[in-house]
Amino acid sequence: MSERADLVDRLRAAGCVFAEDEARMLVEAAESEADLERMVASRVDGLPLETVLGAVEFAGLRLAGEPGVFVPRRRTELLVRCATEVDLAGRTVVDLCCGTGAVGAALLAAEPTITVLATDIDPAAVHNARRNLPADAVFEGDLFAPLPQRLRGGVDLVVANAPYVPTDHIAWMPREARLFEARVALDGGVDGLDLHRRITADAPHWLAPGGRLIIESSERQAAATLELAERAGLNARVARSAELDATAVVCTRERGAGDH
Repeated sequence: MSERADLVDRLRAAGCVFAEDEARMLVEAAESEADLERMVASRVDGLPLETVLGAVEFAGLRLAGEPGVFVPRRRTELLVRCATEVDLAGRTVVDLCCGTGAVGAALLAAEPTITVLATDIDPAAVHNARRNLPADAVFEGDLFAPLPQRLRGGVDLVVANAPYVPTDHIAWMPREARLFEARVALDGGVDGLDLHRRITADAPHWLAPGGRLIIESSERQAAATLELAERAGLNARVARSAELDATAVVCTRERGAGDH
């Protein structure tokens, strides 16, 4: 008990808010006392808990996590909730800026008949996502660019947790994010909306008639993201979860007169 209490004290002194829970998870994961000490030292140095454990928990799944890759936050589960409001059976889903591939993996777990494709510009993220999704379904590249051209106009759902932190706000982020997650996974440009502009502009060319784009935003930025979507010809609404402290913009490509 005293050893566990000492461990909790070390974690709490390092700024770990849920020190008791973290101590328990580290003890359970350690294969030896030396392994435990190595893991605790890494966590005290600021390495994200998920990276120390080599696994992330998201939407009820335990997924592989690798150093330097963006750790999915619980708020991103709102994308999964919004996506599963409709029947996804047999649909084609694209997970943009996929990171670990957590959103795509959660949707595949919820509806195994979907076809999931994922993209990320960060090679480390692509390597990680290929451990959590079918490896041949994860593409390295910028947003929609690496996807097979045959998918243009035929994607039923795009989910995107693209970077939306304004550049000068990154310095205010928690240390474990600033120091241990790739800058490319955090930086959304001067106003945080650089990727949102590009995604909303390109999405209509990839979505099937009636297809949807669900993009994570912040409560402060959501109105601007919604306006970008509407400017691109999409119908859009803001979804909010107080429980998850999460915000998303849900966009739909309208069906034209000739669409079936």
